[in-house]
Amino acid sequence: MRYSALLVAAFIVVVGITGVFAPDRLFAIGRYVVTPAGLYAIAAVRIAVAIVLIMVAPRSRVPRLLRVLGAAVLLAGLMTPLFGAERARAILDWEAAQGPGLIRACAFLAVALGGFLAFAVTPSRRPV
Repeated sequence: MRYSALLVAAFIVVVGITGVFAPDRLFAIGRYVVTPAGLYAIAAVRIAVAIVLIMVAPRSRVPRLLRVLGAAVLLAGLMTPLFGAERARAILDWEAAQGPGLIRACAFLAVALGGFLAFAVTPSRRPV
């Protein structure tokens, strides 16, 4: 399960790095997936990520935090289809109107979150 969590962390870091260096690509991907079927796919990915976080939490460095984060991602995944494509498109348009600075700031947070997740699921190296 730790490898799945490391894969999730790597995915988050890659998305974050993409947002830092090419925010226009994230907007293009966002416009492509903001459809009813795309929202169901996003919901499925979020639910899968939540399950990984909750399952890996007991063997991590910060189990409570990972459980809370997993529960928040699970809730977001369950709410995603209820959000609707039109509302998601409106939010995406608002973000695009703010310029690339907002996306870059959120992307830096994503890189930090992915790095923290990778740190949290790796075993500590204590001297023997």
